[in-house]
Amino acid sequence: MKRHKANWLALLTAFVLLLGGCTSSSDLASSKEADSAPSTPSVLQETNQTAEPVDEPTSTPEEETQPDFSAYLEQMTLEEKVGQLFFARFPEENAAADAATYHLGGYIVFGRDFEGETPDSFRQKIAACQETVTIPLLIGVDEEGGDVVRASKYEAFRDTPFPSPQEVLSSGGLAAAATDAAEKSAFLQDLGIQVNLSPVCDLSQNPEDYIYSRTTGQGAEETAAYVASVVGAMKESGMGAVLKHFPGYGANADTHTGFSVDERPLETFQTEDFLPFLAGIASGADAVLVSHNVMACVDDKTPASLSPEVHWLLRNGLNFTGVILTDDLAMAAIAEQYGDNAAILAIAAGNDMVITTDYAHDVPLVVEAVKQGEISMERLDEAVLRVLNWKYDLGLIHP
Repeated sequence: MKRHKANWLALLTAFVLLLGGCTSSSDLASSKEADSAPSTPSVLQETNQTAEPVDEPTSTPEEETQPDFSAYLEQMTLEEKVGQLFFARFPEENAAADAATYHLGGYIVFGRDFEGETPDSFRQKIAACQETVTIPLLIGVDEEGGDVVRASKYEAFRDTPFPSPQEVLSSGGLAAAATDAAEKSAFLQDLGIQVNLSPVCDLSQNPEDYIYSRTTGQGAEETAAYVASVVGAMKESGMGAVLKHFPGYGANADTHTGFSVDERPLETFQTEDFLPFLAGIASGADAVLVSHNVMACVDDKTPASLSPEVHWLLRNGLNFTGVILTDDLAMAAIAEQYGDNAAILAIAAGNDMVITTDYAHDVPLVVEAVKQGEISMERLDEAVLRVLNWKYDLGLIHP
């Protein structure tokens, strides 16, 4: 754990040096061509030239031994590549057949998928899906603890639901958080689940905030320490960790039900919201989930999940090299305004995976978008490679 702490502190130092010269959050938003990649936001161009060099955080063993999947990639069809970018909601019917038909990258299971099941019957359901596919599926779940527990809320699976982050921390601090994360990981892995969409990195100390009950209820530094502890324990357990909800939810409204615009200045994100994400990244988090909030100081027109500028910031400002994925595209904030274009826009913006219920509708649209040049083959291949590398790290595939 000491190494993880040193890593995230080093990354935070580098980030502060990179962005420390920012004086106006409005400068970060840059105009973009609809059919081209975003240019480097101007404020970061300036600070890149003036920032002092710093040592990069120590690379992880996974990064040092990452395999070459280029030959693997060359053998994949366009449909197989596109399918790998979909982390689909587990359907009520035809899950095994759909996994094969659409070459899905993974399934996310929700409470309804555990209801009426036993651990054995659930394992059989997942195994049936894995047997039909050429490339093994990621199986993910939101098992945060507290308000968001998909499996442990059912007595058939666990005597008591996992407690919330606030309850865990109040009972035993960071040591308890690490123990809780390890217990969750073992619990989920026993069911055939390799990815827990946690920890929540959002900051809130106001019980009136939508996101409050899912957070630590503490400040940025305390939450960063919590995230580092949880991700470290998950990595040691071999469980995939997903940091959420970038760039930080703040006091914003629930995007499950509508549009939400975050008007806070960039400086607030730099000094507060980004700290837990930096801690998780330095501790080896596999993925970052991007919210549907509009981050007005970076892109005042587009939800973060569909914004090339926000993804540029995550890649180049926070130096994240893993998988970026959207929050669920079926949420009202996206579905009502972007409809059929959401998945295409999400992948073009820089997401490596999209979470969606409507995969049967969206996969063919993305295939066609690649054929028409709306999504470049380069963008597609880099996303697929990140997904394959994640599956390798989790022991699902080998080159």
